[in-house]
Amino acid sequence: MTQREKIVLAYSGGLDTSIIIKWLQQERGYDVVAFTADLGQGAEVEEAREKALKTGAVSAYALDLREEFVRDYVFPMMRSSALYEGYYLLGTSIARPLIAKKMVELAAQEGAVAVSHGATGKGNDQVRFELSVLSLNPELRTVAPWREWDFQGRADLEAFAKEHGIPVPTTKKSPWSIDANMLHVSYEGGLLEDPWAEPPADLCKMTVNIEDAPDEPEYIEIEYVNGDPVAINGERLSPAALLEKANELGGKHGIGRIDLVENRFVGMKSRGVYETPGGTVLYHGRRAVESLTLDREVLHQRDALAPKYAELVYNGFWFAPEREALQVYIDHVASRVTGTARLKLYKGNCVIVGRKAPRSLYDQELVSFEAGGDYRQADAGAFIRLNALRLRVESWATRAQETVKPDNYVPSEPEEIRGD
Repeated sequence: MTQREKIVLAYSGGLDTSIIIKWLQQERGYDVVAFTADLGQGAEVEEAREKALKTGAVSAYALDLREEFVRDYVFPMMRSSALYEGYYLLGTSIARPLIAKKMVELAAQEGAVAVSHGATGKGNDQVRFELSVLSLNPELRTVAPWREWDFQGRADLEAFAKEHGIPVPTTKKSPWSIDANMLHVSYEGGLLEDPWAEPPADLCKMTVNIEDAPDEPEYIEIEYVNGDPVAINGERLSPAALLEKANELGGKHGIGRIDLVENRFVGMKSRGVYETPGGTVLYHGRRAVESLTLDREVLHQRDALAPKYAELVYNGFWFAPEREALQVYIDHVASRVTGTARLKLYKGNCVIVGRKAPRSLYDQELVSFEAGGDYRQADAGAFIRLNALRLRVESWATRAQETVKPDNYVPSEPEEIRGD
């Protein structure tokens, strides 16, 4: 008997990927190695591993990647202060390169010749998975069932599942698509596809509704070292534990929800609701410490590069040389970001109320209205005059053009310029 080739499947345990196991066996002739990444989903990770074996996988892995995810992906990304299109903290995007990396490693371990995923042909995830795989091992084939099979919807999937004895959840299917990890939960599809419709009050899982948040504010302190958070309220925590704590604090005050119509890499607009409580709290805390510790031009340059960095992560170019080159610069900048932020959490708001840093560039004596410090106020006049010179010249030129002049008119220099 000819030995069947192996394929590694990114497996969630849901209906789609359970059917993909059988489809890869029946229609493509593969032995399926199922892989479930534990990025903070809880007990469902081990349940997915067991279900994969029952559904026909020749082997199944459930790997705890929580610390690696936060330490090597979330925190490096956060050092850039990246926001996609001004709002999105990239919770789904940043998980995909790690999952792809582990798929490639498992393929080498298992002798697999291909990988597979359950991403649809309309979304970003197919691009993120496949760009990452091709960056790490261009010899691996990728099978994307949603781009290949003939199923049109859930009814077709359920019929296939019944035919092949695949368990179908008896609970009512969520009317929207959900992706969850330690950094965030995203919701798309269903009634959310109408950008005018308000999300239902019971939608979110990580954050309480603002109306139900505590009526008293809570003050917290976050300590950062070289751009990464290391302690909350004086308690030093591992990266994953710290993010969990930040999620708990932000979530109970309804912090970190956004409702966004975004531009997908594949070319269409989509509407999504995201909740990122801990990430939002950590973002504002870092900005507070950066305001003390980063030089003006360095901060502005980093902020100018942040949208490009966010775009690279969103579009799936985590392992691309341009993202890696940007990371070197971002990490160098972040090496100055050491200090503590004090934040007030209240009814969906995360307000910066204090910041301190051992290497602060803030000079209270210099800036104070009560004292001069090493600064001569008279110098400001020359500073303003020099910076205004090009504006004055532009104004003179504009007025000269608006004046009717004879044919033999020869412009002369303004007296102020001649006098200088």
